[in-house]
Amino acid sequence: MTLRKEWVHVTEGEQEVYLYTVRQEAAQTPLPTVVVIQEIFGVDDHIQDVADRFAQAGYNVIAPVLYAENGALPEVYKQERVDLIKGFLDRIPATSLHDRELLGQLLAKESKELQETFAAVFAIAERAPLYINKLHAALAYAQTADVSAGQRIATIGYCMGGALSAQMACRSDALSGAVIYYGMLPRRELIAGVGCPVLGVFGSEDKGINALLPEFREAMEAEGKQLTTLMYEGAHHGFFNDTRNFYNVDAARDAWVQTLTFMREVLA
Repeated sequence: MTLRKEWVHVTEGEQEVYLYTVRQEAAQTPLPTVVVIQEIFGVDDHIQDVADRFAQAGYNVIAPVLYAENGALPEVYKQERVDLIKGFLDRIPATSLHDRELLGQLLAKESKELQETFAAVFAIAERAPLYINKLHAALAYAQTADVSAGQRIATIGYCMGGALSAQMACRSDALSGAVIYYGMLPRRELIAGVGCPVLGVFGSEDKGINALLPEFREAMEAEGKQLTTLMYEGAHHGFFNDTRNFYNVDAARDAWVQTLTFMREVLA
């Protein structure tokens, strides 16, 4: 199968967005679109691989590069810098991410470059409005591009991207579905805005995220929203990423099948 892969720099309104795009070369267009939303590590080889998998399944796929400015990555977000963060996270105990004092002590022993990039990629809360604006621009592009105009759109995100996929489900009427892989769940007051079916995918060992799940389920039910959740026993946060320590092949295999089934239902 031949895939057509392109990097596209577009402007929608006043918002610019840089996209990794991929679809089957031989597929008749327009196609339904899957928007793959990055983890904190950016649109790296793993996220591009995930996008390619959806393209092989028959979708037009776009992966917004949320860290890009004017079609390029600032120095602090370049892949070699982000790779420092991956190595650091592999070396430290997973529990240290929830212990600010210990995390600060560990970071203090690292290089200035690593410290700067760590601060940048984990500035999620303050940068979330910008990321959401970029995602709105990506959806607008999918609605008008020749390869996807008139077709349905769904989002899927992992970790930070999972949280953003949930936010877009609350904030956009352009979506026919949204998938959340172990992302921070939205506040109760936003749930009324959900306008599409939602699939949530979680690992049983991801205690921090899972603590928010009962309230999210209750709010979605109270508002009459459609929610399906999957919980994989023994799986940790990030279990779908096959380049990371917590990759769980059994959970990832089933989650992939369940995700494709969901996409087929909401994008038909």
